[in-house]
Amino acid sequence: MKNQFRLFVVILACGFSALTVQAAPDADQVIARARSTVGSEAALASLQSVHYIGSLTTTTTDDKGVVTPVKVGIEIIFQRPYRQRIVATSESKIEITALDDYEGWQREQDPADSSRWRMTLLTNDQIKRLRANTWENLSFFRGIEQRRGKVTDLGKAIVDGKNCRKLAFDHGDGIVFTRSFDEATGRLVLTETENGITIREESETLVDGIRFPRKIISTSKLSDGGERTVVIEFDSITVNETFADSLFAVPAITR
Repeated sequence: MKNQFRLFVVILACGFSALTVQAAPDADQVIARARSTVGSEAALASLQSVHYIGSLTTTTTDDKGVVTPVKVGIEIIFQRPYRQRIVATSESKIEITALDDYEGWQREQDPADSSRWRMTLLTNDQIKRLRANTWENLSFFRGIEQRRGKVTDLGKAIVDGKNCRKLAFDHGDGIVFTRSFDEATGRLVLTETENGITIREESETLVDGIRFPRKIISTSKLSDGGERTVVIEFDSITVNETFADSLFAVPAITR
C-alpha cells in the first residue's frame, strides 16, 4: 500500500436545488452551489486546518489467490497553506508522509524497534501532487486560478443514474480532479483523477458548521484487469487546530 494514502483523501462538495427553470449555470455558479451546502462562506473562509483520525481498509491477494482484508490506523492533517501529514499504522509498519510547502518526505519505521527506519525525500512530481491535494481539501473548489490552475466545464453527464454537471479542476503538471455534481441537489456524486482512480463519499458529519464525509471509497484499476478498493472511515474530525511546525518539517537525520 506504499504511497497510496495521499491519493484518496478528498473534500466533500454539496449544493442546493434550483427553484425555477433557468439557463444552465456556469462553472462559477456550480461551485457556488457546492460551497453553500458545505458551509457558510464565513465558515469556509475561516478554515485553517482539518484533522482526521480513523481507519483504512483494503485487501491483499497471496500467490494462491486468497484475498485477505488489511486494516490500518490512519491520521491525516491538512493545514494552510500547503502542509499535509499522513500517518498509517499497522502491526508491521508505521508510515509517515508529510508536506511542508515545497518540501516532502516519507519515513517508514518498525513499530517494535524504533532503530529500524528508513526515510526518503519525495520527488518534485510527488510534492506537486501533495500540494494539489492539500489545496483541494482546504479550498472547497474556489480560487484554483490563484495557483495557476483552471476549471473546465465538461458539460452534462449521467453518473450513477443521476443527471450531473462535470467540472475538471486542472492543477497543471497533469494533475486533474474531475468532479460530477448532481444537477438537482448540487451534491458531489463522483470524483475521478487523471490516473483512473474513482472516489465516492458516504455519510457526513457537521463540524463547526462545515460538512465532511465520514466514509471515502476509492477504486483503482490493476494491471491484471482487476480492481483495488480502499475504504477510509473517520472516527474523529476536528478543524482549526494549531499544529507544531516539526510535524511537517523534514526531520533532522540523527544516528
